[in-house]
Amino acid sequence: MTPDRDIATETFIWRGITIQVDYEADWLGAAARGSTHATAHLQLRSISPERAQLPVTETGYRSHFLPMGEVEASGGPTAYAVAWLDYMAQSSEWRRHEQESRQLSLF
Repeated sequence: MTPDRDIATETFIWRGITIQVDYEADWLGAAARGSTHATAHLQLRSISPERAQLPVTETGYRSHFLPMGEVEASGGPTAYAVAWLDYMAQSSEWRRHEQESRQLSLF
């Protein structure tokens, strides 16, 4: 019998994009089964506008595995996601994307 999975879902707005974050602190119950290398799983999905590009994904969806406890140490799923997005938004590629998104194009 497979134990119930504990997946938290939160929604937040980042720079005008509504994002859903799903977070499983103990992915597939590894720590509960005694694993010393337990992993957490975080998923980001842009839901409005649907599939909007984010600095961590061009498709509007990102699955990310990380060490258990890292998200909690950052203040939770939303705080972790916002910090990650803010950090990645400093790239020249993302700044160019934002500039092009603001500017009307004839082509």
